Amino acid sequence: MWPKLPQRTYLQDWFRSRCFRMGVWAPPRRLLELAGQSLLQNEALAVAALEELPVELFPPLFTAAFAGRHTHAVKAMVQAWPFACLPLGALMKDHEPHLETFQAALDGLDLLLAEEVRPRRWKLQVLDLRRNAHQDFWTLWCGIKASVCSLLEPEPAQPMQKARRVEAQAGLKPARAPVEVLVDLCLKEDTLVETLSYLLKKAKQRRSLLHLRCQKLRIFTVPVQSIRRILKLVQLDSIQDLEVNCTWKLATLGRFLPHLGRMGNLRRLLLSRVRLLPHTAPAREAHCVRQLTAQFLNLPHLQELSLDSISFLEGRLHQVLRCLKTPLETLCISNCLISESDLTYLSQCPSVSLLKDLGLSGVNLTSLSLEPLQVLIERTSATLQDLDLDECGIMDSQFSALLPSLSRCSQLTTFRFCGNPVSMSVLESLLQHTVGLSKLSLVLYPAPLESYEDVRGTLHPGLLAQLHARLRQLVRTSGRASTVWFSSNTCPHCGDEIFYGIWPILCPCYMPA
Repeated sequence: MWPKLPQRTYLQDWFRSRCFRMGVWAPPRRLLELAGQSLLQNEALAVAALEELPVELFPPLFTAAFAGRHTHAVKAMVQAWPFACLPLGALMKDHEPHLETFQAALDGLDLLLAEEVRPRRWKLQVLDLRRNAHQDFWTLWCGIKASVCSLLEPEPAQPMQKARRVEAQAGLKPARAPVEVLVDLCLKEDTLVETLSYLLKKAKQRRSLLHLRCQKLRIFTVPVQSIRRILKLVQLDSIQDLEVNCTWKLATLGRFLPHLGRMGNLRRLLLSRVRLLPHTAPAREAHCVRQLTAQFLNLPHLQELSLDSISFLEGRLHQVLRCLKTPLETLCISNCLISESDLTYLSQCPSVSLLKDLGLSGVNLTSLSLEPLQVLIERTSATLQDLDLDECGIMDSQFSALLPSLSRCSQLTTFRFCGNPVSMSVLESLLQHTVGLSKLSLVLYPAPLESYEDVRGTLHPGLLAQLHARLRQLVRTSGRASTVWFSSNTCPHCGDEIFYGIWPILCPCYMPA
């Protein structure tokens, strides 16, 4: 049975005598569960006990209070939290947050921020709302494993009399140090979820004392006015990973760009679906593009750049790439039109000489000379790990010119080449040229032209199975442990694809009745 309130000192001593093994804490799980259940049966008792509650009891008690929606206990425990970081997001991953319980946690923080001075026992510096951070905190006691982040370690225990004497001498300390709230934001609609709305409300009220830091930001179909209002509350230099998936006009993007230019620690940028209006004046169009590319001068740490469905890129790729401050590790250009001059500049650009990932998926190269692409693959052959040439319309003669360069990519692990009209002889030649690439573990080939019955793209599953088996046999004979996949063109009837790995994955049109 749980000891009465005056026996808390005895309880601490008992914990230390029973749980101290091999120099680490290991409190019996059943005892902790019983302690949490007993305290939460009387929420007033739980709140009153927090001042001298052993730190070992805080994580299980907070977990029980949060899952059980004990809002008063949650609010009080946030104010008495004995660690520098409260990883609430990891707890929310297992327990979908009840709005009132989440609000209680923020209210507890807000009450302390509202005070002119804070007690010396004040510890909380970071409220972490990221769901994939500190995954093991709620299952490990701080101090058991050295791998637990030092940010979460409790303050060294002091005798109660000594602690009181120090407090009496020093009194209270000023409450000027801000608290950081770490959160990954995903903005999908104009109306935000209630938990995020409440967080933004608190951040606005306590702007000088509550700093909202966001490492990952995703934006989907949200009016730019709403985005700008939210970003005014975020420490923009904290954003490292940004995705903008909005169907924006180029002029609309221009209203967002001043915020992009202040994200000085950005490492990854995905920009998708930006289009030009049909009758945009050339001078206006050029001004907007210059406005965009100028922002790259303010992003000295950018390592990954992805441009998807950007309608103004053709003939202007040089304007984008020449403004990059450092070499890229990843460059993905997908579903865009580019010119031969763009491809030529890409092959010469200093910022792509150390690429690890290169993607040109959905970029039509049928009518272009692939000599610049051959040069680019040659330049990056010592570092390139992932090459994606899906749906580029590359034909036999073009692809054959790339094979010597591909054979030199010693670090290549994945090669995607689906959706290109090539013959079986070219695929066999590809296998021969890449047999020496020991790290190549996954290759996604297009179904060869010989596996189609007609020019409409009607697939013959029997022929495809034979050709796939033949290619797999060649892989085994070569002694390479690559995984080989075939992918057909989309079915003209249902729009799905057929995949062949070890076994076929058929679309409904080819399934037996």
